[in-house]
Amino acid sequence: MSRSLKKGPYINEKLLKKIKNLKQGDKTVIKTWDRACTITPEMVGFTIGVHNGKEHIPVYISENMVGHKLGEFSPTRKFISHGGKMAKEQNKGK
Repeated sequence: MSRSLKKGPYINEKLLKKIKNLKQGDKTVIKTWDRACTITPEMVGFTIGVHNGKEHIPVYISENMVGHKLGEFSPTRKFISHGGKMAKEQNKGK
């Protein structure tokens, strides 16, 4: 659920300050644990390491990501395929 319009989007000030200190096109990965932070236009072109509970996943921010949350691009669960006879037979065929 989004925040109230009068409050505005949640943006981590420390993260924004770190981004402003970097030059455009810098390849440095900025680590953050703040998955709820909204992506702003100032973040476009930078790589942010978003924590998924185990490790930091590098996420390159592009223009069409603006307005979304950082956590949307760093999945917390890893899908491992379902087992069974049919899955084994399909894997043999490939």
